[in-house]
Amino acid sequence: MSSSARIRPTRKAGSPLKVFCKDYPRPELESAVNFLEAAQFSASFRGGPRPDKGLQVVVAGAGLAGLSTAKYLADAGHKPILLEARDVLGGKIAAWKDNDGDWYETGLHIFFGAYPNVQNLFGELGIDDRLQWKEHSMIFAMPDKPGEFSRFDFPEVLPAPLNGIWAILRNNEMLTWPEKVQFAIGLLPAMVGGQAYVEAQDGLTVKEWMKRQGVPDRVNDEVFIAMSKALNFINPDELSMQCILIALNRFLQEKHGSKMAFLDGNPPERLCMPIVDHIQSLGGEVRLNSRIQKIDLNSDGTVNHFLLSNGNIIRGDAYVMAAPVDILKLLLPQPWKEISYFSKLEKLVGVPVINVHIWFDRKLRNTYDHLLFSRSSLLSVYADMSVTCKEYYDPNRSMLELVFAPAHEWISCSDSEIIDATMKELAKLFPDEISADQSKAKILKYHVVKTPRSVYKTVPDCEPCRPLQRSPFEGFYLAGDYTKQKYLASMEGAVLSGKLCAQAIVQDYDLLVARSEKCPQPKMTIA
Repeated sequence: MSSSARIRPTRKAGSPLKVFCKDYPRPELESAVNFLEAAQFSASFRGGPRPDKGLQVVVAGAGLAGLSTAKYLADAGHKPILLEARDVLGGKIAAWKDNDGDWYETGLHIFFGAYPNVQNLFGELGIDDRLQWKEHSMIFAMPDKPGEFSRFDFPEVLPAPLNGIWAILRNNEMLTWPEKVQFAIGLLPAMVGGQAYVEAQDGLTVKEWMKRQGVPDRVNDEVFIAMSKALNFINPDELSMQCILIALNRFLQEKHGSKMAFLDGNPPERLCMPIVDHIQSLGGEVRLNSRIQKIDLNSDGTVNHFLLSNGNIIRGDAYVMAAPVDILKLLLPQPWKEISYFSKLEKLVGVPVINVHIWFDRKLRNTYDHLLFSRSSLLSVYADMSVTCKEYYDPNRSMLELVFAPAHEWISCSDSEIIDATMKELAKLFPDEISADQSKAKILKYHVVKTPRSVYKTVPDCEPCRPLQRSPFEGFYLAGDYTKQKYLASMEGAVLSGKLCAQAIVQDYDLLVARSEKCPQPKMTIA
């Protein structure tokens, strides 16, 4: 849901500001083990045995999970029919164009070097050049020093994990040396215990883990609050420590893992459409405005067809639900709800998030060509998109895109209330340039995009509730970042879930063909 307000701009005479943006070369990701594994996974679809007759697979949801599922099914020689309920592609990365031609997005999306399946996807589509890589740094605002920032700079000359250790040791503004030592000692079990230890921490919140490991509270205040809000839009007293450890593991074990890139424009056109073009070039279909109203079952509990809200019936050889988990739960047929595979989904609940876009009447100077961690009680991360993104570039005026989180107490508030609260926080980040009453920089217009249920809330003990992509019912599959995969709730997790879902369908080819031949049905009925 989104809304906006506009104030007619007042133009001032004078020459435009000169703003310089510097993108960095694409890092050398190809030698990373995870990248190579992801590349091999992708190649398995293109290079595997071709089916005598491709399966017709109905995929509901054209977010990254559904697009990924359909893309890799098409690569394997099958015919996906991708259905999207709305008139826009992307799901959680959807965006819209306003009457001025400006784009506003569902969220502030960052592409990390530690996203091997996403990075391979860009390469497979031939659109690597659409990622604008930034310097290898993490930049945090300093709440006790308004207008100042603290940096963690990762030197390119050092391998992982030495580059990350160097970045932490060189930063003396956020943590003292004793705090760094205590933090490092606390992390030792994760470094020694590996993935098994990381998974075992799912039952603890970040704060509980810190207390158990003797990590000072200031580490939470200085680092983990910002990190928790950036990863899952919630605070450390709710977030599972497993989520933090997975991110730290990727960032510290891969040289370019924490290096960030922005997409060079709006996600539906710059990322989703190339996937759609690829799917269609291989014989697949993508249909917008095709909302699933009901999953209709056979007498044995398997899927007979998807009923659309327009009355059309869609049948296939297999069915994939790639919608968010909250949508899936609404559509679950009654006979399925008592089955453990589906009943455990009740634990998985989308977290509310608000994305705010504000266009100002001037170029803000106290910012970077990068993602910034606000360390605000109300805001998570933000960026001046007029600098960081080519399509949104403006040499004269800034457009800040900000993630408002945690948002559960604000999701029902009016847009004007959200903007007022945002401006009060921005006045602390830009004390010389922004004031809450707009006596300094003035708002030209804004857009507020509310997502009442976004990625699943990664609270403790969620991991056992995450389903595998292959359901207990023959011919029905799930895709989405909430399904079982190692990257949790993220764009990488969504893409990987789609690949795993496509893999399960390819593996079940003989079974699905036999099922279709036993019960042949027309593929589509129009009411």
